[in-house]
Amino acid sequence: MTEPADDIVPTLPPNAPRVKPNALLRWLGRTILRMGGWRMVGRFPDIPKLVLIGAPHSSNWDGVWGFAAKMAMGLDIKILGKDSLFRVPLLGAALRHLGVIPVDRRAAQGVVEQAAAMIAQAEKFWFGLAPEGTRKPVDRWKPGFWRIAKAADVPVLPAYFHYPEKIIGIGEPFRLSDDMNADITRIRTWYRPWQGKHHGTP
Repeated sequence: MTEPADDIVPTLPPNAPRVKPNALLRWLGRTILRMGGWRMVGRFPDIPKLVLIGAPHSSNWDGVWGFAAKMAMGLDIKILGKDSLFRVPLLGAALRHLGVIPVDRRAAQGVVEQAAAMIAQAEKFWFGLAPEGTRKPVDRWKPGFWRIAKAADVPVLPAYFHYPEKIIGIGEPFRLSDDMNADITRIRTWYRPWQGKHHGTP
């Protein structure tokens, strides 16, 4: 199953997880990107399970463009959210519709273990997060994305926001080694050319 390509978002490969087809949401996503002057470059790998990271993360607008791209493609990317947010029925329903899934930070099984288990138990599962963990410039990335990918034995797919050209880009998957610090340094080096809204290289 593939979708027709356009000049805004790439075609999804067969093994990419998809949401239930919704022409209105896809139109809305493409419209938001076009109105903002944004487009996507690169291709998604034909891989059923991976951890997708997005950087530089310097503005709440990153979420607007990211969710618009997600809707435009019909791509199912899961993001973890505090389980307390889901206690409000309407908010919980909206978050689930956007691909946010509840996680219990107080559980004996940690967040990394919960996320890795979700990936392992699913036939197709793309898990997304911002490795910086904040919109402020940071000297060190949070290692959670690496730990989740390593525990689930899946690759890390880098995506970037490049505000000068209004591009959301997709890179090649990174296969992880046993050296976390070396892997994170290697991935951050790959990100050097890209500039966020309020600061540059992550």
